[in-house]
Amino acid sequence: MPLLCKLILLFVLPIVLAAPAHKRAAGPTVTISKPEATIIGAAGLNHVENFNGIPYAMAPTGALRLRPPLPIATPLKTIQATSVARSCPQFFFSTDERNLPESIITKLSNIPIFQEISNAGEDCLTVDVRRPAGTKPDAKLPVLVWIFGGGFEQGSTANYDGGNFVASSVDLNMPVIFVAMNYRLGGFGFLPGKEVLEDGSANLGLLDQRLALEWVADNIEAFGGDPSKVTIWGESAGSISVFAQMSMYDGNNTYNGSPLFHGAIMDSGSILPANPVDCAKGQHVYDHVVKAADCGGTQDSLECLRGLDYEDFLNAATSVPGILGYSSVAESYLIRPDGKALTESAEILAAQGKYASVPFIIGDQEDEGTIFALYQSNFTTTKDIVDYLDDLFFIDASRQQLTDFVATYQSIDEDGSPFRTGTFYNWYPQFKRLAAILGDLSFTLTRRILLNSAIKAKPDVPFWSYLSSYNHDLPFLGTFHGSDIFQVFQGILPNYASKSLHTYYLSFVYEQDPNAKAGNYMEWPEWSGNQSLMNFFIDHASLLPDNFRQDTYDYLVSNLAAFHI
Repeated sequence: MPLLCKLILLFVLPIVLAAPAHKRAAGPTVTISKPEATIIGAAGLNHVENFNGIPYAMAPTGALRLRPPLPIATPLKTIQATSVARSCPQFFFSTDERNLPESIITKLSNIPIFQEISNAGEDCLTVDVRRPAGTKPDAKLPVLVWIFGGGFEQGSTANYDGGNFVASSVDLNMPVIFVAMNYRLGGFGFLPGKEVLEDGSANLGLLDQRLALEWVADNIEAFGGDPSKVTIWGESAGSISVFAQMSMYDGNNTYNGSPLFHGAIMDSGSILPANPVDCAKGQHVYDHVVKAADCGGTQDSLECLRGLDYEDFLNAATSVPGILGYSSVAESYLIRPDGKALTESAEILAAQGKYASVPFIIGDQEDEGTIFALYQSNFTTTKDIVDYLDDLFFIDASRQQLTDFVATYQSIDEDGSPFRTGTFYNWYPQFKRLAAILGDLSFTLTRRILLNSAIKAKPDVPFWSYLSSYNHDLPFLGTFHGSDIFQVFQGILPNYASKSLHTYYLSFVYEQDPNAKAGNYMEWPEWSGNQSLMNFFIDHASLLPDNFRQDTYDYLVSNLAAFHI
């Protein structure tokens, strides 16, 4: 071997091998202007480029805790966007394995909303971006912005990697840019109470989401996206957040004179009838947190909460009931009218047409309520359900109203969830009835309320709706809340449900119409035509009249003011 080659092997090669990876081969690089930054990403799987943990707001820590988010005003220089982004503080869910069959535990443990997250902290307001490899700044690709769910208490971009969806978009010849945002959760993002309202610090998680959308408008073109072709997409609490973004500021979704988004997709969530931030229930949550934080005797309890050590405030904020337990969807933390960002309860804004005039897709899983009814096994009579709703849910409803409402679910074989399973899978005497009620109140029938309002308020704006039934035979759970994460978001199951929904959604992202680029898939009619749902199964789809449990729907609509949570 020549002497020169020996010297290279002896001295140069070890230096190269010892150099950091980003020195040896820089990843894809993007330069943005608001704020100024050079962002270095990484090549991911399936020819997708990943950019993780890009800050879109100042850290909401110290004096900025429990305050509206602030945009970053100073240059950020170089951001190594290659590590998993930090999650916002979590309000962990848990399942009691002693009371649930192993089959249920196994299924639930695979859903992102049930997975505990360890990499969490207050400095968490970041976005992740996924794009097809080699995308140039002038590509002008449509943009899909994801808002994760988790009961406004848990969730992270780390659990919702959009790489599979981007890869699918390339395979279907409809490539997109995918953006996911972290936003404040639980007591950090949705603390209620009159003190919070008077301070102008309500619905901070929604304000985080709005600022992230503004970051997209300012910077997505540098990644190859088209800021005029943004579709917002969410699931569960993220889906409720999507309609909140549509209805914030009475439907004004403009920023610098242009709309922040031109389409919306809502999976399992839409309107959430709710009392104001300073209502009695909201105040009870605030007072409980203040007491747990030992801030009750201070002159300014909100400032006391801001001054706590991180762990102390986290422990206080999570001292109230969580969503996956006995209290279920009678949540401690949720979106509530604040008179400014959200001027009224969601169903009122919908009826008044105070939401952005953008086409949308909205739908549900057939058995939305089953996972929320697993923890009330002492319920043996319909009176137990009435007591439950009376104690935890609806302070404005009379006892008679609640009794009459529950009576519309006449029998578990016809009105019980999992639906269409007769008397099977009734975990305890009132399980199937309660599962149906919780699913309808939170997701399925409130969706129909929105659609009927939309027909009257904005008849010229198109929308489509669906019901998914691909897990019909799953014992106790059925097609449960969150099961669409496998089928639609991840799309890793090679079946008709995954493939067709990817195609419909991408067609909608491209053309604001799920049919425009759907190829040989069946026509998905607008709901306003014959009020039919696209009913998705594992191996096919069909049309389903959206009139099931109509007696319950009619009663709910006529008494809706009493059913504010």
